[in-house]
Amino acid sequence: MERIGQRQEVRPISYTQTVLRLTGTFLDEITHDIPSQNWGEAEWRREFELYKAIGMDTVVIIRAGYQDKCIFPAKSVPGLLPVKHDLGRMFLDLAEANGLDLYWGTFDSGSHWYRRTWWKEVDLNKAFIDEVVERYGDSPAFKGWYLCHETSKNDSHIIELFRHIGGHCKQAKDLPVLISPFPQGSKQFAGGDVFTLEESLDHWDRIFDETGDVVDICAFQDGQIQYRELPAFLDGVKALGEKHDITIWSNVETFDRDMPIKFPPADWRYLELKMDAATRTAEKIITFEFAHFMSPYSCYPAARNLFRRYCEAHGISFQEVVNDRPL
Repeated sequence: MERIGQRQEVRPISYTQTVLRLTGTFLDEITHDIPSQNWGEAEWRREFELYKAIGMDTVVIIRAGYQDKCIFPAKSVPGLLPVKHDLGRMFLDLAEANGLDLYWGTFDSGSHWYRRTWWKEVDLNKAFIDEVVERYGDSPAFKGWYLCHETSKNDSHIIELFRHIGGHCKQAKDLPVLISPFPQGSKQFAGGDVFTLEESLDHWDRIFDETGDVVDICAFQDGQIQYRELPAFLDGVKALGEKHDITIWSNVETFDRDMPIKFPPADWRYLELKMDAATRTAEKIITFEFAHFMSPYSCYPAARNLFRRYCEAHGISFQEVVNDRPL
């Protein structure tokens, strides 16, 4: 049985196949484990204009709330810190202005579902989802939902979360539901906690079997397993998508998990390898997370260089799409 982390042969992409571009990105303004860039509307407007210029068509709010933080002044969640700026409305308006579809992320308590009291997480999210639809449901850019509870394995509480929260999303506003889980690989887990490739795919076969009526799109994160394992894993994911009628995207991470710090922009050489692998199996490539790790306007200088390499590889004029004029 093949273990995730075991040395495997890299199967390069066929030269007759055009490598997919990044056409979507997550938006993370809760900044739970990445720094705030302290952007206001002017910086975000410039960023969204860049997305349009390079061919992106999708943005995904990774979570609209976490613990006591929220991107808008929600009334449905008790104990939130004061929220003075409605980033939800700003993101929807900027998405509409630039022809982008926005997928809205749900609420993560950071508590209930970790403690297996999944029903409390569900109740919190039902009220939150209803408020989101009441506030923003008429936006033309509101095109989908994102279930923010990430997982790697078939735990019963995960099944319940997906079924109940995903089902309520569809009841409140019937739009596609996206998830972005991860394989239980050796870059994040150790020893006996590392799943074999076969084990990971078996877990997701069972999860999809239980949740396929509420999950429409799955974009696996690609950073938890070794580079050599990606082709075989993504082949297996594609087969599961076909079996369960779930659309397969790929979340090609633009940050680096190989470094001992959280988190620098990715090395272009390995990002290119991951995009090659995703092109073979995914209908669409999105990323976590362009604004921090690949934008020329990022707080990380290396992100600007990473974007320049991306432009060179995909025939995009860096000078034409980057706006360095004072805001």
